[in-house]
Amino acid sequence: MNFRVGSLRVRIAVIYALLFAAAFGAVIMVASGGIEAYAARVISRDMAANADVFEEILELRASEMRAQADVLSGDFGFRKAVALGDNLTIESALDSLKARAGVPEAFVVEASGAIIGDARALSAKERRGLFQALSNGESAGIVTVSDNPASAVAAPIQLPDLAGWLVLAEPLTKSALTSLSELSAIPLESRIVAANKLPQNITVSSDTSPIERSEDGERILYRASALPSLSGSMKPVLLLRHSLSEALSEYRPLIWLLALLGVIGVCATIVLGWLIARGITRPIAKLDAAAQRVADGHHAFVNVRSRDEVGRLATSFNTMIQAIHDRERKISHIALHDILTDLPNRKLFTEQLNSALARMTNGKRVAVCYLDLDNFKLINDTSGHPAGDAVLKEIARRLTSFMPGAVVSRQGGDEFAVMIADIEADEDMLGHAEQLFHCFDEPVTIGRQQVPINASIGISCSPDDGMEAETLIKNADLALYRAKQEGKAGYQFFEQAMDDAARRRRQLELDLRIALSEGQFELYFQPLYSLSEERLVGFESLLRWHHPQRGMVSPAEFIPLAEETGLIIPIGEWVIREACRQAAQWPERLRVAVNVSSIQFKSTNLQNAILQALAQSGLEPSLLEVEITESVFIADIDQTLDLLHKLRSLGVRISLDDFGTGYSSLSYLRSFPFDKIKIDRSFVTDLDQGTGASAIIRAITTLAGALGMETLAEGVEAEDQIESLRREGCQQAQGFWYSRPVPGGEVGRIVSRLGDPGARMQSVA
Repeated sequence: MNFRVGSLRVRIAVIYALLFAAAFGAVIMVASGGIEAYAARVISRDMAANADVFEEILELRASEMRAQADVLSGDFGFRKAVALGDNLTIESALDSLKARAGVPEAFVVEASGAIIGDARALSAKERRGLFQALSNGESAGIVTVSDNPASAVAAPIQLPDLAGWLVLAEPLTKSALTSLSELSAIPLESRIVAANKLPQNITVSSDTSPIERSEDGERILYRASALPSLSGSMKPVLLLRHSLSEALSEYRPLIWLLALLGVIGVCATIVLGWLIARGITRPIAKLDAAAQRVADGHHAFVNVRSRDEVGRLATSFNTMIQAIHDRERKISHIALHDILTDLPNRKLFTEQLNSALARMTNGKRVAVCYLDLDNFKLINDTSGHPAGDAVLKEIARRLTSFMPGAVVSRQGGDEFAVMIADIEADEDMLGHAEQLFHCFDEPVTIGRQQVPINASIGISCSPDDGMEAETLIKNADLALYRAKQEGKAGYQFFEQAMDDAARRRRQLELDLRIALSEGQFELYFQPLYSLSEERLVGFESLLRWHHPQRGMVSPAEFIPLAEETGLIIPIGEWVIREACRQAAQWPERLRVAVNVSSIQFKSTNLQNAILQALAQSGLEPSLLEVEITESVFIADIDQTLDLLHKLRSLGVRISLDDFGTGYSSLSYLRSFPFDKIKIDRSFVTDLDQGTGASAIIRAITTLAGALGMETLAEGVEAEDQIESLRREGCQQAQGFWYSRPVPGGEVGRIVSRLGDPGARMQSVA
């Protein structure tokens, strides 16, 4: 017999035995628990029944005593003796009653609390308690006589008014309670105790279930039920006690018999499990050997000789081995290829690029071309993602066919990469770039619609632009970024200046975040002058950045970066808060204008930011002017108009900046009633050039006047421009002619020079 510890055969036999032992053990536990629960229920029922019997016997005896007491208390001679205070007659009647009723205690409690008769066994406290209970209308209950509980009844003595009570008491001695316990079907100990002297954790409850308690390792059941009281010294409780351990001992032979059967069953199961395991493990050993060969890299199969479960297992094993080989090939392909286009993915492209660079010899070059489809998101948004997927598949097909000797890869999204290896050192890369660009000459057909597709391309070449795959890819991506900046639909070759520019851009972004956290920003203000009223009407707030090393950084340099990185949102919120704070200290009629970026305008927090700024500063909403450009309407016109109306409902004024430079300005004027239109500085500059600028300004002011909107001309730098603007009906002007932008501390000087003579400037923080 092959008995090897840890073998499958032994484990099967042991598992069978353990399962049987666990199952039979559970049966024994359930049976034992059931027996115990059944016994507890029977005992609980018997204890409840006996408690009821005890209480009925006590009540029956109390009824007999009350009947005897009622006879005497109703006797005319007895009542007369009580009325006359004839104690001798009363005591004689009480002795006769005790003999007749068979009780040792009988006495009269007068309405004054005095006791007639032999009541020396009652303590003073017990007498007071008895009198209090009788006064409260109690007529039966337990009293304490000679430190023992006694059943007592009381009959009122009417003359006809209540003159007192006739009380009979019969002690409930231990022998009397033992006699009552003998009536029980189960061995019980019964006694009457005070509620405050109950065993620990035993409480009086209306629940009939007994309470289990452990005493010297023995399980004891207690049942406590309250009894009526005529006592002032105790609250009587009938306490029944029964040993659960003794009751359960009768069932132990049955449990031992079940345990013996379980041991016999386990032994039989071990033998049976060993026989079954031996029949299973022999063919499995062959499968194990085949699996070991597969683990060593061999293509192993198991000879199938039977049609039973083991034979089918061997067949399934052979099928599984073949499926594993097929799946490994497929997984390897998926891991290294794009699922949509089946082109190499970024990982495989990088590996192939590294391999090409390692093989590259002197006089040869390797080029990496990075492509990004222009406005591809618009195709997904308008035609749906299935159409976008069709476009990507078609572009992948074209790139593969147009560049047959190159490695084409999809990098993700709408980005592709092309690697061209073994390029001669003196070969012009322009030819390859043009060939690649021709892939996009023809539009892509989606259904019945032809969609023109363009791409921006960035190109880097080794060894000049790097000798590592990551470096070449990074530099090609930088060239692609430049191609996007140059207007898309073109290609750019990498230059070292691009890398330098990218580094400067990353550093500038880092500095911008530091500037926001360290408070390096400052607001400058340029006056807004009314041509019609000849007075100062407000200021436009302009953001300035004092870099600790570079000095003043131009907004044209950092604002686009802030918009691109999303930092424009917290920066813009700071501008709104700071502009409102400073404007709140200006003369009341002066407004402050704040430019809001289209990126910030899309933020869901813009309305809350404006509300908080107004609340914190105390500035009147009508003195805040939000300036927007037409670019805010490009994404979602309905959402933009909804936000504009919400701001207007707050009392905030809305201005349209750079009017005249957009392609659909008139439709925006019709959609929303702006408070002010700012005429772009390019028209003001061309006023003296005879290019029709005057006619355009006149048309704008006429249109604005008809729509109830103010007009303001930007970039005013000469007096003749002011006269021309007045002549054309422009209401306000802004520019260097009045003042360059100044820090907040110099606003007071501008107000003194241009403002209303009656205006007085408050301190500006």
